[in-house]
Amino acid sequence: MRGRQHGEQAEGPAGPGHGRRGLVMVSDADVLDTVLRTAAAAGCELVRALDPTEARRSWPVVPLVLLDASSARACADSGLPRRAGVIVAVSGEPPPEAWKHAVAVGAEHVISLPEAEPWLVAALAQAVEGGGGDGAVLAVVGGRGGAGASVFAVATAVQAARSGDRVLLVDCDPLGGGLDLVLGAEDLGGLRWPGVGTGVGRVPASALHAALPAPDLDPRGGLAVLSCDRSAHGPSPDAVASVLDAGRRAGETVVCDLPRYPTEAAVAALEVADLTVLVVPADVRACAAAARVAAVVAEHACPSTGLVVRGPAPGGIGPDEVATALDLPLVAAMRAERGLARMLERGEAPGRSRGPLATAATTVLDALRSAAARRAS
Repeated sequence: MRGRQHGEQAEGPAGPGHGRRGLVMVSDADVLDTVLRTAAAAGCELVRALDPTEARRSWPVVPLVLLDASSARACADSGLPRRAGVIVAVSGEPPPEAWKHAVAVGAEHVISLPEAEPWLVAALAQAVEGGGGDGAVLAVVGGRGGAGASVFAVATAVQAARSGDRVLLVDCDPLGGGLDLVLGAEDLGGLRWPGVGTGVGRVPASALHAALPAPDLDPRGGLAVLSCDRSAHGPSPDAVASVLDAGRRAGETVVCDLPRYPTEAAVAALEVADLTVLVVPADVRACAAAARVAAVVAEHACPSTGLVVRGPAPGGIGPDEVATALDLPLVAAMRAERGLARMLERGEAPGRSRGPLATAATTVLDALRSAAARRAS
């Protein structure tokens, strides 16, 4: 239950490690047990205070404060300043005195536990991540088999990382052989989709990055890959939605490699993507196949959908002609990348060096950022 906000968060120098922690001051043993268990599920470390004197140092700088009713009264009586992000938690239905003490301390929320555990997990996960939810999600789909969509998705993720973004590369095609192979990360330790699980709810992006393979590409940002393994069992739509939400909340660039057929997981990604690009080779058969794929994508994708046309063009078909045939805007066009097949066989990540692939990926990233800005406005 949401209460009235009573002022802005106080400013102050952060103590060591306090910036992304929460503060808990709870004397009720049942409430404390539930809060600690919920914080562990959210990946949020809590600083515990036994009294307002101990709480005072962390009070101005932590993103979230958790109190029970008696602690709220003690904090109000001790003169701790009002701030945003204060939550009063009680067991069962809040009694009248809980509301009274919550108002006195300037709490934004009064919650009943254990009923409000899912809400508290989300609030704690948001406290861990910080950020304004200003990340961007790109969906990449092949217009036909062998179009090069997976290679283009990896190249785009690499370019985003090299530009300084934190990047999450997400494989949603269980029959694609594993996106870690395209990235040259198949030998790296870390979780793949089967190990990540299929639960619902918020996932802390920081914990996700720590658990995933992260190839050393010497980028200014950071790239983690969540790949399917060498089985036909892909992620659930709920799992995909949770992962993409985590990346977006953390301000990351999320690149999804999707199959051409509309699995439930692929649809979950299409529905939240800021931009969907269809990678189409410049030939007649590819255009015919891509027309059907484009129709399927249009049933689920966000309004921002465009084309990446890949050369060579054996019959001389131009990128604009492909765009006209498919009635989609042309986002980028690229000629063939020399030595690409050999580079992939050696396990070298595409898009690391200058060339048509990196240039087209950069163009798509610019379009993605514009689409995400329109969504946020």
